[in-house]
Formats: sequence, structure tokens, C-alpha cells
Amino acid sequence: MIRATARTPGASPEDYEWQEDSPLSDIYTIIFVRGRDEREVLRRLGAADEDIRMIEDGDRTYPEGPQIITVRRIGDWTVAIEDCGWRGLQPEVLGVLTRNDGEAVAVHRHDYAQHRIAYAVDGLPITDINPGFPIERQGADPDRLNRHLRELGIDPAADDSIDNPISAALALAGRMTGVMLTPQHLRRPILGAAIPGASPPVGAHRRVHGQ
Repeated sequence: MIRATARTPGASPEDYEWQEDSPLSDIYTIIFVRGRDEREVLRRLGAADEDIRMIEDGDRTYPEGPQIITVRRIGDWTVAIEDCGWRGLQPEVLGVLTRNDGEAVAVHRHDYAQHRIAYAVDGLPITDINPGFPIERQGADPDRLNRHLRELGIDPAADDSIDNPISAALALAGRMTGVMLTPQHLRRPILGAAIPGASPPVGAHRRVHGQ
């Protein structure tokens, strides 16, 4: 097992140690989408116009309830955070988010299943990586992000386990997008959506708030 750390200037896993003690749950997905505004990203994630509203501190994703997604514009990117969800990680959704010359990076934390980072361009899934075991890569070009992995001290050809996979995945996304997330970006109220009946799909292991 190795610990990822920056070997070149740029985003580092150490920059994301805060997320371990943040309001984010033990299951979430953060999607970075280039060139789309906040409402367009929410619509492409499946929100109807009537689902879009200001999201308050008490809004959470619960079983049988709506799925909560928040959005924030940072430079050329819109950052969407799915509370206890992973719709933005799915290839078909990444395809919708990126069709017509778009680009997206999704970082998924799931403490009871498998963490992932996925990258798509213009509707095509380019790379899908298990950040805890980066030799597991797939997609149209599974080695596209190898340079960034090496910059974080990860040998993409080695059979290594990564000790800090989520911090490493967020640093990788930061190097790809130029966006550095901080705890301030999690502050509410903020624009988002409460999508009815959109709890995470059956068939994946999960734990929800309050259980």
C-alpha cells in the first residue's frame, strides 16, 4: 500500500484531507462539468425545472425521498455534488452531460463498495479508474490520465493499493480541471435540485443518513 502525494506543482491529496471531516457523507459523487451552467447541469442530471430550488442545510437524501444535488460555478466548470448518489458517475449520464463538445470528471466515494473516478469527453467515456487500485482502468482510452497519476506518485502499471484514494481522486480531478475545492464550496443555501423518487438505484451497497 502506498500513499499518494504530489510530485509536481499542482493539486495534492493533502489539499483534500479536509473532506474526511466535512459535511459530505460516506457516499457521494462530485461531478465537474465544463462549459455548462448550473441549471443546464441539473437538467442533464435528470432534474425537472420544478425540482430546482435553493438547497438548505437540512436538505439530505433519504430512502424513499428526493435525491439532493447542489451546484456551484467555479471558473469554466460547474461542480455538482450528489448527496448519497452516483447518477453522475454512470456512463449514460456522463454521455448526456458531455455531448456536443462537453467534458466532465466524476469522483465517487462509496465507503461500502468501490470508489471511482470517471472522465468523459463529447459523450464518450474516456477513462474509468478505481482510485484505490489504479491498475484497474477501463474506457475508450484507459491510460489517458496516467501522466496525472504519476504526478501524484502513483505508478499506473504497479499492482499497488492507494492509502488515500478519495483525496488522490479529488487531487487528480483538480489537476485536470484547475478547480480546487475547499470547505467554503460546500456552504448552503445554494442552488440545487431535489429530484423526487431519485434515491440511488437498487443493486449497489449503500448506507443512508440516519441508518
